[in-house]
Amino acid sequence: MDVSGSALQQSITLNQAKKLVQCMAHEQSFLLLSPPGVGKSEMVYQAAAEAGLPCRSLLGTQIAPEDVSGVPKIVGERSVFCPPRILLPESPQTFCLFLDELPACAPDVQKAFYSLLLERRLGEHALPAGTWVVAAGNRQQDRALVRAMSSALVNRVTIVNLRVDADEWQDWARRSGIRADIRNFVSFMPDALLREVPQEPAPFSTPRAWAELSRALDMAEAAGILSRDTRRALAFGRLSAEDAAVFCALAEETVGTLAPVESYIEHPETLPKGETARWFVLNAIRQNVAAGRLGQVKPRAVSRFLRALPTEAQLTLLTDLVEQWGALGADKAMLALLRTVTKQ
Repeated sequence: MDVSGSALQQSITLNQAKKLVQCMAHEQSFLLLSPPGVGKSEMVYQAAAEAGLPCRSLLGTQIAPEDVSGVPKIVGERSVFCPPRILLPESPQTFCLFLDELPACAPDVQKAFYSLLLERRLGEHALPAGTWVVAAGNRQQDRALVRAMSSALVNRVTIVNLRVDADEWQDWARRSGIRADIRNFVSFMPDALLREVPQEPAPFSTPRAWAELSRALDMAEAAGILSRDTRRALAFGRLSAEDAAVFCALAEETVGTLAPVESYIEHPETLPKGETARWFVLNAIRQNVAAGRLGQVKPRAVSRFLRALPTEAQLTLLTDLVEQWGALGADKAMLALLRTVTKQ
């Protein structure tokens, strides 16, 4: 069964999913679905740690049915299945059972999970009372070795589709020591946080990719080997090519800390002088206007900002967005001029 499609439109953020897990996972089994590299696994471990539960995990791509149902032994004149210790430890302590990459399991393994997901049982053995059961995996369109799931499995879990929230990621990134240049880049270009999975096997931007790039740059810098070439090798080895190219170009221009996009509208004279950095800021302003994410700016500042730009910059900002700029407060004379410019 393909559980993607229209259901993906009903998605929640990682923080919202964490609250659901902490509230209900002791009674209801969850299957968290998202593209690769979003942070599902880390979220589950964090949710369990905050609840004071140890977290035990099984990786769907590396287990066989007997790793779930157990192996038989003869007791008297009967055979009794002995569940693995990771699922049924000797101490009846409540824990979080994390079934990672569940959609990648072979059909026989998926069947072995049926009673575990619905009844919290392994044969005649029940999980300790209050134990969480949380599964996670990728979607079929993510080209991540995902298998079709049976309707019987789907009906035993609550499927939660996750989306990336740029503000949540920024909070996490600051707490986790992600480099300021990466946080700055993503704040200006939030679409770069997660790109579509490419048709061919190639690096692509995800929250995990940005975090790993940050760590790699830190190590290279500490070793004294961070140069133009090594930065480009690391960035293109982790990110989508378009993001890697702009990120490296900005680093090579030594732009420094960028101001909030609203600040450039209020003070157009502070726009970066370098061509790459200037284009980057203007493109970020355009994306924010298109998405309705621009904060409060004075209408007079909007017209003044647009008039201060050269014609080519106006074209960059205004193509297909004249009405949105009008809604922000551009005056009628400015709008008339903008319509003329964008039609040229």
